[in-house]
Formats: sequence, C-alpha cells, structure tokens
Amino acid sequence: MSEPMISLESLTSTKSFDQLLATAKSGGCTSSSCGSSAKPDDMDSAIWEKIKDHPCFSEEAHHYFARMHVAVAPACNIQCNYCNRKYDCANESRPGVVSEKLTPEQALRKVMAVANKVPQLSVLGIAGPGDACYDWKKTKATFEQVAREIPDIKLCISTNGLALPDHVAELADMNVDHVTITINMVDPEVGAKIYPWIFYDHRRYTGIEAARILHKRQMLGLEMLTARGILTKINSVMIPDINDEHLIEVNKWVKERGAFLHNVMPLISDPAHGAYYGLTGQRGPNAMELKALQDRLEGGAKLMRHCRQCRADAVGLLVSDRGQEFTLDQIPGEVTYDPSKREAYREVVARERGDHVAAKSAATRMVKAAGSGKSLLVAVATKGGGRVNEHFGHSKEFQIYEASPTGISFVGHRKVEQYCRGGWGEDATLDGVIAALAGIDIVLCAKIGDCPKDQLTGAGIRAMDAYGYDYIETAISALYTAEFGVEPLAATA
Repeated sequence: MSEPMISLESLTSTKSFDQLLATAKSGGCTSSSCGSSAKPDDMDSAIWEKIKDHPCFSEEAHHYFARMHVAVAPACNIQCNYCNRKYDCANESRPGVVSEKLTPEQALRKVMAVANKVPQLSVLGIAGPGDACYDWKKTKATFEQVAREIPDIKLCISTNGLALPDHVAELADMNVDHVTITINMVDPEVGAKIYPWIFYDHRRYTGIEAARILHKRQMLGLEMLTARGILTKINSVMIPDINDEHLIEVNKWVKERGAFLHNVMPLISDPAHGAYYGLTGQRGPNAMELKALQDRLEGGAKLMRHCRQCRADAVGLLVSDRGQEFTLDQIPGEVTYDPSKREAYREVVARERGDHVAAKSAATRMVKAAGSGKSLLVAVATKGGGRVNEHFGHSKEFQIYEASPTGISFVGHRKVEQYCRGGWGEDATLDGVIAALAGIDIVLCAKIGDCPKDQLTGAGIRAMDAYGYDYIETAISALYTAEFGVEPLAATA
C-alpha cells in the first residue's frame, strides 16, 4: 500500500512550524478552494460553512478537527437518574466528569494554551459539568473573553434546555451558532422515570409536574433557536425499557421543530459511577441494540453516530482525549496566543480533505456497483485523518462502518481497553476487545500481530493490515468488491 500524500499525524506531532507552513503552501491549494469541495451535494452552502470544521456536527469533519470543553459551569438545575457529576477524576470518560473546575479567566488561559499546541482545534464548547445556561454568568464571561482573543473559534454549548429560552437572544448576539440540547422524552410520564426533580422559577418540582415543565421549556428553546438560525443537535440517552421505544417519538418531535441532528447515545450504567441507574441495576444497551434503534430512526431527523460522550473537560480529536495534558498546573501563568500553526494546519487539511472526498466518492460507486445485496460491518483502527493508521494493539476504540448496496456509512464506534502496552499484551484484555467487536465481520488496522489475529479469527472476525494508511472508504470498497466477486478499487494515496 502507498503512503499517504499528507500525514496529518506527522504534521501535528513531529514537524516544526516551518515544515507545516511549507506543506501548507505547496501545491497551490487553499482552504477556500479544495476544502469547499467536501460539501455534500444535498446540503445548503450556508449550513456547510457552519458545520464543515465542527467535529460534533459533521461526521466528515471529526476526522480532521478537534474540540475542547472548559469546565466553567458546575451548577445544575435538574437531577438526572443517569448523572453523577464528578470532579478530580481522570479515569472516567463520560459527561459530567472533570479533573478541575475553572474560572472564566482560567478557561481563557487554557484555551489559548491548547490553541497553540493543538492546531486541529476549531471549537470551544461549554458542557458543564452542570448546565451551561443555568450557570450563565460564567458561560457568558468565558465566551466573551475567548471571542476577543481567538475570534475564529466556533462557540457552542450543551444544555438540558430548562433555562435555555432565557438566553437564546444572548447566544445569537454572541454568534453562538451551535447548541446541543439533551432531550430524553416528550411524554412527562416517561420523563418522571428519568428526572427526580428540577429547579425552576425559584422552586423545586418533582415527578410528572417536573417533567411537564422541562418538556415545555425544551420545546420552546428548540423552536426559538430554529427561528434564529442556530443549529441544534439533540442528545438523547437510550435507556432500555424506560425510553428506548419512546425515542422514536422524540425523533419526530425534534425534527418537526427544526433540529439539525439527533444523537442517540447509550446509557452509561456502572455502580462505581454512583448514579441512581447504576446503583439500582438499570442496564445500558449493547452496541447492536443501539445500532438497531438508530437504524429504525433513519428517515427522521438526521442522525449523529460518531459521538464519544465526552467529558466536560475533553480536549482534542473525538478519537483521542488529551485533556490530561492541559491541566492548569501544566499551563504557564502568562499565555500569548499565536494563530500561525492553526492557520497553516487548515491549509494542509484543505488539500487532504479534497483528495479524501474524491476517494470516498469513487469507493462508494464501487460498492454500489457490486450489486451483491449483502452487507459488511467493518471495524477500523484509526488515529484520525480518515485513514487506516492505527496499530490494532494501540487502539482504544474502533470506528465502525457498514458497506451495503446503498454505499459506505459510518455507523458508530466501539471503545476498548488498549491491548498492547510496551510490546506485550494481556490475554484478558484481548478477550475484552474481542467481546467489544461482537457482530463485526472484518477489522482493518495499520498493523497486527499473529497472536491477536489468530484469536480474532477463532472468534469469527477477520483482521488485516494490508490496507494500512489507505483512506478508510478506499480500503472498505476493496474488501467489499473482493468479497463479492468484483474487481477491487485500487488504493488511493
């Protein structure tokens, strides 16, 4: 297999700024030319401009761009049965968990430090660890300070929606054009099983009354955002036997009110987390149950399937959280922001992105042309950039794609414990990885040893590293067409 035309990994880790800039200027490509070619044919240009560099609102963008969350909003106005906000916890990757709370001033210093070190950074979000709209003064102060220093960064918030209607006008005035609302129900009877209480208008409400107020405020906030042209993503937690079937109705409601994306996430339920559901034995869905529900929702509100259920202090590409590299004790007291590396990175990505779009289009045509009527589920080990570029044993997650007569689609991800550490691997860890890959037909990675390859084969999963560093879709199309008797697509550089 040929090496990639541009190694985004090397650009962001080993190359000096001068090398990065030289690469950006080579080939005569700018972000305003090649980058725009990635726009889907069925998407309005104005919408594409809003989402093309936002890793949460665009599956395509998440291969290239990073987000960071700053934990400036610890106060919350509702209690969810699946939530337990934790501080000073570096070992849990889920919403509501942070290692340190920040003041707006500390957040600004951290954002500038990250922007200097992580050229992929494109989005700053506030996702708690409480509620960004309820703890509004801190949210607003943070956004105002960051916007002054880094005016090109996208600003977005995540909220439960109860206090959202009070702040839509201010969000619009601050050019916040991406908002995520967590909506788990549109029926208060269902909501009463999820929310023990809310705090609204200086009072605490419980039961069905609480859920009814929350529902009305969420719908009002969504409608107000839509009227302002602010893109909304709806997060819904899939809770088996509580709201799993009900989420079909939620999808209809949010689509009717203009939601841009609907992100159905699995309940994370572990007694060690201390949340009510975990302590009472409420299970979360398995990967195939989640996929089955998402598949049923196709045709409704557009689905997001690449969510990683990030911590409230996450930093980096969705595929890898670098938050622990940027705690306050590792950041200088005085930080001066230098935009040069971020600007050069965008130039490089523009060229890579245009090449990727062409390769993806060709791969999709090949799969559709096979006419087999069959599907393949493929797990991919990747570090980003849309390529098969991670060692099997180093992977902490696998991205899942489905090749079928309709083309090649991203359908989710499976988190795993890293199998290989320092040249050796634990059998028990490998067993866990294999269990996490249940239902997968083929694993693609940059490299894999004979031992894990043989054990995967024994579990009915084929693994191969023959397509290392190819674009993901190119590799999958080669597999699919070879599998079903059609000459495979040649690898693309």
